Amino acid sequence: MSTEPETTEDAAPETPGAPAEGGAPGAEAAQDAEGTSAAAGEVSEAEAELAAQRVERERIERRKAEKKAPIEAGAKLSGTAADLLAAVRAVESGEKPPATVFEEPPPRRPAPEPVRRPQPVAPTAAPAPAAELVESVRRVLSDGGAPEALGPQVAAVLGEGADDLLRADPWQLLRVGGVRPEQADGFARALLGAECGPDDERRGRAVTVWLLEQAALAGHTALEMPALIAALAQRGVPDPDAAVQSALAEGEALAFQDGLEESGEGEEAETEAGEERPVRVLVGLERYALAEESLADGLARLINSVPKEDGSAEEWERAASAAEGSAAELIRAVARHGLVLHTGGEASRAEAAALVDAARGVGLRVWVAAHSPVGRGRFAELVRDESGVATAAGLLSGAEGPGRDPEGALDLDLLVVLDAPQLDVEAAALLTESLPDGARLVLSGDPAVLWSVGPGRVFADLLAVRRCPQVASRRPDPGPLGELVSGIGVGELLQVDAPGKEVVIVPVRDAGEAVHRTVQLVADSVPRAIGVPAEQTVVITPGHGGAAGTRALNAVLKERLNPGPGRFGGFDPGDRIAYSPTPGRTVPGQVVGADAAGLHLSCSGESVVVPKERVEQSVRHGWALTAHQAVGGRWPAVVVVLPGDAAQALSRPWVYTAFGRAERHLSVVHGVEQALPRAVAETPAKPRTTRLPLLLTAQVPAGD
Repeated sequence: MSTEPETTEDAAPETPGAPAEGGAPGAEAAQDAEGTSAAAGEVSEAEAELAAQRVERERIERRKAEKKAPIEAGAKLSGTAADLLAAVRAVESGEKPPATVFEEPPPRRPAPEPVRRPQPVAPTAAPAPAAELVESVRRVLSDGGAPEALGPQVAAVLGEGADDLLRADPWQLLRVGGVRPEQADGFARALLGAECGPDDERRGRAVTVWLLEQAALAGHTALEMPALIAALAQRGVPDPDAAVQSALAEGEALAFQDGLEESGEGEEAETEAGEERPVRVLVGLERYALAEESLADGLARLINSVPKEDGSAEEWERAASAAEGSAAELIRAVARHGLVLHTGGEASRAEAAALVDAARGVGLRVWVAAHSPVGRGRFAELVRDESGVATAAGLLSGAEGPGRDPEGALDLDLLVVLDAPQLDVEAAALLTESLPDGARLVLSGDPAVLWSVGPGRVFADLLAVRRCPQVASRRPDPGPLGELVSGIGVGELLQVDAPGKEVVIVPVRDAGEAVHRTVQLVADSVPRAIGVPAEQTVVITPGHGGAAGTRALNAVLKERLNPGPGRFGGFDPGDRIAYSPTPGRTVPGQVVGADAAGLHLSCSGESVVVPKERVEQSVRHGWALTAHQAVGGRWPAVVVVLPGDAAQALSRPWVYTAFGRAERHLSVVHGVEQALPRAVAETPAKPRTTRLPLLLTAQVPAGD
């Protein structure tokens, strides 16, 4: 590595507060409340996706999904009411992480419930709560000292009769994103008076559900009973066991007894002699339980079935023989199996492209699903055909892809999913269950990157259970950047030789200097020394808050690169943006203009109109991103900013993901000293509790 040669001015003093990325991941986290569209007579891609997701939930649960509406501007508030409104707005705008007791949660990404054979649906707008209901809810909120501006959202979350429900059980306010137990307690005391107490059964039940939601934000699909009991005790619930039993009795949570695997012949003998098989008790929310079970069913169907005989064995073998190395292994595995896992770094996408060409050559209808539009465009260049490449979200919503057959399954023979670690359990379940009988599924991705922002660790779980073929790429990522990232993947921060300044370290003393040096790199040093213009450089930083978070960096980068008054809701034509049409998805783009219809964007070559009431929730400036927002994309130059207060946010997957977004040049604005090599060597991904491994091993015996 080389060191940036330029000197800097004295920087401003560092200010505290950059939270971990998982705590407030920006435009994704800003989507917890879904707004309604004002576009009359036209349905956007985001609306189509949301509509498809709602229908899938109705089919699996046989009830309508509960949708969240945007918060209206509130009146002047003070005291507890102002704090409560500020907390909710902070979560929705991504300003600070939602309260959690389970690690640092990534942004929640609501996704459709899985269902076999989903039928195509006509997009419809989410109905707004009735005005009379909203007004009644506002009166209840006012009586409890909560901000009346939460009325529309509470009405949307609780549905018909929300006013009566809230008055009878004030702790239902915890269902609104951003509300903490202590705030709901204050609301309950104001409404119930002497009847309110910490041992109230309603409180225990509501806090139980809230903790399970917090666990989902941290990536867990369920919690082990001891962990849930301990968390309830920390939240002042006098009888945690009774609280859990109450939630189970009311159907607000589900309990599972999962048998643990025996480790050897001795244990099997003991079991046969009458010993009980060891079990663990898990508690989870219904939506994730249904998703995980449906996913296990769908994966078992693929693994246990014989794929359709598309193409002769000789044709497949000729295609494999024409390929090289692990690409040939991948083609042979797909020829014989319904589910195949393919692992590797950025260079391994060439093997997925070889598979696509081979499968098309033997007559298969092939589609590829990438995580982001950027990834979709990059892969389309590899296969020289944009017609068969979509985003996973577009495929599920029907906005992209082959359409559905008469039975409602995707009309294809082979689906290759890129960026597979980004699939949460709900999206993975819907994709899997949407495949027709006899179809093949290939999950391809880099297991070292950050996991999905939604609950689950689907790709890692499948790799761990070893119930289907796994093909590991032997194609290394080239050059000094490839060497650096490969070392990080195995826990080593290497000092690589970078004669062309492919990797540059820029030491800084504090966050103020980090911001100054970042702007200098993007606007001057990288264009001049590397030849990459500012519009092809992205900045990646661990969090949104703090003196060197995305908000601070985007503000100064806008002032330097595209100054303007921000007359369109804080945006001007030419601004780089990060657009989140739905929670958990970030699409980079640029502002084109604005009119009565909303903010006009250009995102990966597509025109998007964001209704004005959704701009604040779903659009933010995008010169600087978090690593989660950047997953699935690569840029010619990347500047990774590591201010001193970001040390606790670092982990090996975070560093691997951030550094791996660079194609030609990586600058590291380095202010964390030894925290960086320590994170690479000692801080793996935070564990997630999931049921998928046990569910799958129960349906697919080892060796099948």
